[in-house]
Amino acid sequence: MEKNLAIGTGRRKTAIARVFMRTGSGKITVNGKDVKDYFCSEDQVRMVHQPLFVTSNDSKFDILINVKGGGLNGQAAACLHGISRALTQFDQDARTSLKANGYLTRDSRMVERKKYGQRGARRRFQFSKR
Repeated sequence: MEKNLAIGTGRRKTAIARVFMRTGSGKITVNGKDVKDYFCSEDQVRMVHQPLFVTSNDSKFDILINVKGGGLNGQAAACLHGISRALTQFDQDARTSLKANGYLTRDSRMVERKKYGQRGARRRFQFSKR
């Protein structure tokens, strides 16, 4: 079994990604599949690769990601956050470029909970006079 160089946890909405960084050739595996096979959109794949390109580590590490919860967009953003955290854990010099691009900030926007007596979080039931 390979030794993990760094571990990072990324979150976005209800998606949580556990990222394990190992020495290798730049292969990214998400839930046992290649990153291009797991994420259907090219934008999502690019989003996952972004922190590696910014720190010019795109071919130094193999990255293993376990992600669950949420949809594919939230999962891609959680992967980005997790990879960024793992990179800073491994190399503190990468922190400045990652922070400048906003990859270390956890996007805290969540779905607001539904309130009782209402149809949704803010939407009321339709008023009927008669």
